[in-house]
Amino acid sequence: MALTTMARALNAALGDALAADERVLVFGEDVGKLGGVFRITDGLQDRFGDQRCFDTPLAESGIVGFALGMAMSGLRPVVEMQFDAFAYPAFEQIASHVAKLRNRTRGALSVPMVIRIPYAGGIGGVEHHCDSSEGYYAHTPGLKVVTPATVADAYSLLRTAIDDPDPVIFMEPKKLYFAAEEVTLPTATEPFGRAAVRRPGRDATLVAYGPAVPVALAAARAAEEAGWDLEVVDCRSIVPFDDETVTASVRRTGRCVVVSEAQGFAGVGAEIAARVQERCFHWLHAPVLRVSGLDIPYPAPMLEHTHLPGVDRILDAVERLQWDDQPDRRWLAQGSAA
Repeated sequence: MALTTMARALNAALGDALAADERVLVFGEDVGKLGGVFRITDGLQDRFGDQRCFDTPLAESGIVGFALGMAMSGLRPVVEMQFDAFAYPAFEQIASHVAKLRNRTRGALSVPMVIRIPYAGGIGGVEHHCDSSEGYYAHTPGLKVVTPATVADAYSLLRTAIDDPDPVIFMEPKKLYFAAEEVTLPTATEPFGRAAVRRPGRDATLVAYGPAVPVALAAARAAEEAGWDLEVVDCRSIVPFDDETVTASVRRTGRCVVVSEAQGFAGVGAEIAARVQERCFHWLHAPVLRVSGLDIPYPAPMLEHTHLPGVDRILDAVERLQWDDQPDRRWLAQGSAA
């Protein structure tokens, strides 16, 4: 196996999809000659020509509307929104037309298109460049919403998204683009709607997705010092959501903390917490807790570490999970929140 970054895996997935199906097109702002801001499309225009991978004007609503027409005509467009908050001008097209077309036409027309959105923080960016916007799309019926946390999932989920007959919002954690793992490409992982247990444990379950997964894993490793054995579940797919895997984990451990970078109020983390509470009530030893970003506009880079969930904040939540039935185990946070 070779050491591969998430950025390279995404690039390989796009290249393999372009090679496998002439209906696949890749376009967006600066994705052609430049290869995208994060170089995810690097070299694709040279390999496949400027009719298959090309630049567009700086008009996100037009990009998505253009892609919608292509998808209705039998093509499989893959568009890139340069940054998460840059996609907001296209939201009307996505919510009013892309998400509703299959239902509106009673199944006569499908929309096989992918909207790639680099999202979340951890890169020292500012507002408009580091939003966690997954809640908007997850709340829109007709869209599938997925987000990889591993290199293997980045490749496999993107190939699955491109092959899907319905519109997929593909959320790419920016801070994980250059995280490397030993992976042999091409690779196939679990399909949409299946979560993955990244770390087994017996005392409590940390449920996370996208950029929060490595933080949850780091917290689980640190928790060993306090005697906690934490299980980490990576949702992978926000819509459709894997209730079965998450529920089985929480029923086994009896405790749950949901970790997400997005603001806590009315977010995806709140929905996960509600689903766990409904399905696991009689198995729970403590209320389901959430650790999330603060309910504020994205802060300046120097305050990013305070805004984002860190190891200390997660372990503080774990400590509040009513451990009266077990020996005293306390996490003593040192220094500022990680």
